Amino acid sequence: MPWKGEKDPYKIWLSEVILQQTRVAQGWQYYNNFITKYPTIRQLAKAPDQEVFKLWEGLGYYNRCKNLLFTARQIVAEQKGVFPDQYEDILALKGVGPYTAAAIASFAYNQPYAVVDGNVFRVLSRFFGIAEAIDSAKGKILFTQLAEKVLARKEAGIYNQAIMDFGATVCKPFAPTCTSCPLQPYCKAYEQGTVNRLPIKEKTLQRKNRWFYYFLFSYKGKLLVNQRLNPDIWQNLFEFYLLETEEQVKWDEKSVHQWLKDQIGIRKAEIKQISPLQKQELTHQQIKGQFIRVELETLPHFLENYRWETPKNLQKLAFPKLITGYLEKSFLQKDLF
Repeated sequence: MPWKGEKDPYKIWLSEVILQQTRVAQGWQYYNNFITKYPTIRQLAKAPDQEVFKLWEGLGYYNRCKNLLFTARQIVAEQKGVFPDQYEDILALKGVGPYTAAAIASFAYNQPYAVVDGNVFRVLSRFFGIAEAIDSAKGKILFTQLAEKVLARKEAGIYNQAIMDFGATVCKPFAPTCTSCPLQPYCKAYEQGTVNRLPIKEKTLQRKNRWFYYFLFSYKGKLLVNQRLNPDIWQNLFEFYLLETEEQVKWDEKSVHQWLKDQIGIRKAEIKQISPLQKQELTHQQIKGQFIRVELETLPHFLENYRWETPKNLQKLAFPKLITGYLEKSFLQKDLF
């Protein structure tokens, strides 16, 4: 990405404003267009409003563009075009929050401020095994304090970029490459088998459409089960190993084997069945689920801390309707092994 390694605070600020509420793939070309047309903050400040709005067209959230122009003109008028170099002064700029201020201060001036974005939240939650919701007031304070604590203060810019890139390429939301991760030996989530449960988000409860992929791991005549303890739907009911994603995943035997290898380190397993899509309507959300039956030859460390039950004991456990429907209609429990 063109802003990686950038030291010019104007360009860093511009990239961060564009990427607010915008995907990288979309923002990339807009950033290049702005830098080409307005290579300095003085040139942006001199530009007519409508000319800048036209260049912004398609990005949406036009307050970002208005704040961009206001701030550029303020810096030229009050600071002679010199971008502020102190965190508090950067934070005082219109449209700049703690995240953007920390990014500019650390990337441009190597000042010791932790940049905490979604990638950083995820890495910290998994590495330290923290189940506090990252979007709660308490969670935001906790993770921000933790990010400051582990920050490499003498190399803040490099460290911030590294942990953000690590979250984007290794500790990904879906199918993180745990088995080749250099932090795996120290990762609490990997040790406890909770990678796909973390991080926790309160707003997940409000999501209209949710994708649940249940892996039915069987080993030596027993099936892995887990009790839902978080304050979410189906609290205290049991389920199988759950992978929840924000978008639909198209599973086939090849992709299942790849996921098992990359995340759990399972290289040999028999894929017994990939079910058709199942649906359950709740009051404020729709659950779309799929069941993937996997017979294991060995029990990986990642799954050791889960509960394993015989077919007879499964009948004593309370499951959500989505799961009981699958068990009753698709397969008899005796056929799961």
